[in-house]
This record gives sequence, structure tokens and C-alpha cells, in this order.
Amino acid sequence: MTVSGAFTLTGSETRLDPVIRNDPFPFYRAMRAQDPVYYDPGLDVYLVTRHADAVQVLRDDVNFSLEHGYQDRFANGHVEEFAAILDAHGGGFIRDLAVDPPRHTRLRRLTEKAFTAHRVKGFTERMRAIVIDLITPLGERGHGDGMADIGAPLTAQIICEQLGLDFAEVGTERLARWTTAVIAQIGRMQTREEMIANAHVICDLQNAIIKQIDARRAAPREDMISDLIHAKIDGEEGQVLSYEEAIATVRAFLIAGNDTTAAAIANLLFVLATREGLVEELYPQIDDERVMNRFVDELVRLHPPVHGLFRTAMRDVEVGGTVIPAMAQVCIMYASANHDDAVFAAPEAFDMSRSNLGANLTFGAGIHRCIGIALARSEIKIAAQEIVRHLTQIRLAIPREELTYLPTLATQTLTRLPLTFRLRGA
Repeated sequence: MTVSGAFTLTGSETRLDPVIRNDPFPFYRAMRAQDPVYYDPGLDVYLVTRHADAVQVLRDDVNFSLEHGYQDRFANGHVEEFAAILDAHGGGFIRDLAVDPPRHTRLRRLTEKAFTAHRVKGFTERMRAIVIDLITPLGERGHGDGMADIGAPLTAQIICEQLGLDFAEVGTERLARWTTAVIAQIGRMQTREEMIANAHVICDLQNAIIKQIDARRAAPREDMISDLIHAKIDGEEGQVLSYEEAIATVRAFLIAGNDTTAAAIANLLFVLATREGLVEELYPQIDDERVMNRFVDELVRLHPPVHGLFRTAMRDVEVGGTVIPAMAQVCIMYASANHDDAVFAAPEAFDMSRSNLGANLTFGAGIHRCIGIALARSEIKIAAQEIVRHLTQIRLAIPREELTYLPTLATQTLTRLPLTFRLRGA
């Protein structure tokens, strides 16, 4: 099978295939046209690929359970062994806060307290300073890796500072190990041996979080961890996060705030390096908020960092003409939906003038829409502004076909992105 062009589905194709993993969009296109709710035999998952069908699943939290979608296949079938390692060495096996209503409603109200407009806006200039400090020496050097030298350290420092962690103590590499280990539990592609190694890494992560939570309980600070553990629902006595919920929430914010945004920054650099003339087109407009907001919308539509997230069908449900059987696993393919030409004309084109930019599903839809959307969008926009302001002649340093991605269905994260560039005005 050749994936670089159009192909006919036989029913044996799987997202596990390394060739498909590194260039999944032809596979997505084939599914949308030929089998829009495709049963992936390698993953034992139904892939929902059209925009309308994805919206149906995202907005139906009765027939499609987020809680079961995450928990039923957590740790890829090794959950008991994984839990034993966490219980023995990591402060306990604490489930992700991927839950259904009514518990979701309470948790959402509490965790939203950490993402106030005031906190995001108040951190804007600090984010800008972090970006400038990071890219200036790289610009002087003239080359770097968009993931290892820009995306990963940038988002690692920002999320650590937002939460109130000491970035010098955590560091980019340690946070990257934590992130890889956590994502592997929902990515559905790890072996038992990888699960064991990842479980011990997550022990290190949880022990670090527990230390920080205990410190904030004793003495609150001006940071997100303090916001979370002291958050209350107005007028409802006793409505606070439990100790385990606080650990799970900090863990989720740390990993999601690092992994997906780092992938988005790398995608930003990839687009600037491969779309001829885009850097110079943006340069005179980088302080125009409307233009830059539209740029971010089109960037995350075309290259969303999250390609698919999971649900479980709670009963037989028809989607896109296919009956998904009860308790079957479903993956909502955000990236495929964002390229659906029934919604987005010429979906492969980068077009900031689209009238329906807000229709992209990059941050989800419905009650589980990404809670950190304001922070993520602000981070991507500021990174774009300062990269274009300071760098020019951004180019890939290797052939495009040599780029590879991490082995996970949930996210589409570059393993490396070698670039060359020049410091503007140098």
C-alpha cells in the first residue's frame, strides 16, 4: 500500500502502521470518502473521521462515555500491574479525571478556577519574555531543532511557572519523560515492558506533585496549584477538590499543557518553514490581534497537536451509517474532521480568510471542550509573534519525508524538527 497518495481501503489498514503514523492524512482522506466510521483492526477501535460525525459523538455524553473511553483500556490492558507499581512507589494509583456527568460538572466548575482570564492575561508578558530569551541565541547560532530547542523547553517552562513548579528543578528532559509516560497510557501502543518502565516514571511525577500540593496546603502561593487546591464552588459548602482529585488535576494540567502545546509550537515552526512567503507575509501584521488570532485558528485546524481522543459507546449507536456496538471503543479523529472538505473548502490550503475558522475541532466540542484553550491559544500566538519578529529565512534542514512522529494515536508529536534560520536584521 502506498500512503503518499490516494488508496483504496481494504479493511486491514491500521493507524499503528509506522508509514501511516508519519503521514496519516491520506489515510484520513480515504476513510472519510470510503468508510467514515472505520474499524481499525490493529487498535480494535472505531475511527470517526467526518466533521459532522465527530460533532455528533462529542456532543452526546449519554451514548458516548469519556470516562469509559479512557479508563477501560488504560495502560493498554496492563492496568492491574500498573496500579500495583503506583501503589507501591508513587503515592497510589490515581485515575485521570476523565469522567462523565454528574461528577464532571462539579470538577469542571472547580478546575475552571485556575484558568481565569486574569491569570492568563497577567502571564502574557512573562510568556513573551520566555520566548524571546529562548529564540534569540538560537537565531544568532542560525540553526536548531524546533521541538527540542524551542517547542519543548518553551512550553515546559511556561506550564511549570504557571503551576508554580521550579523549572530549574523539573527541567525540560524530566518533564518530557513524564509526558511520554503518561501519554503512553492512553496512546494504545505501548508493550508490557514499556508500561512497567513508564509506571516508574509516573511514580517520580506523582511524588513531585504530592510534594508541591502538600506545600501549598500549608502555605498558598500565587500560582495554579494553589488556585486548584483552595478552589471552592460559591454557596456550596464542602465543594472542593479531594486530595486525589488535586493530584490528578495538577498531573493533567502539567502533561496536557506541556505535550500538546509543545507539539503545536513545533507545528507552527513547520508551517513557517514549509509555506513559502508566510513569514514575510505575517511580519508587518504581527501586532494585529485579529490577524494573529485568525493565524492561530488556521494553524491548529491544519495541524492539530491532538489527532484523536477516545470514547466508549454505552449502547448500540449509529454514526455515519455505521452501527457502533455497545462497549466498543471509539476514537474521534479531530485532525481528520479538520480536513473534511464538506466543511472546509480546499482543506489542505493554509487560508486565514476562511469564514468558518471557528468550526475546527482542535480543542474539542461539548461539555469536555479543552479547559485550557485560552492559555494554549495565547501561548501559540505569542510564540508566533516573537518567532516572526526575530527570525527570518526559516527552512527545514532535512527533507520533509524524513520527519517522524511519536508512536501514539492521541497526539501527533514530531520526534525532531531540524531547522535553519537567520536572526532578523543580522
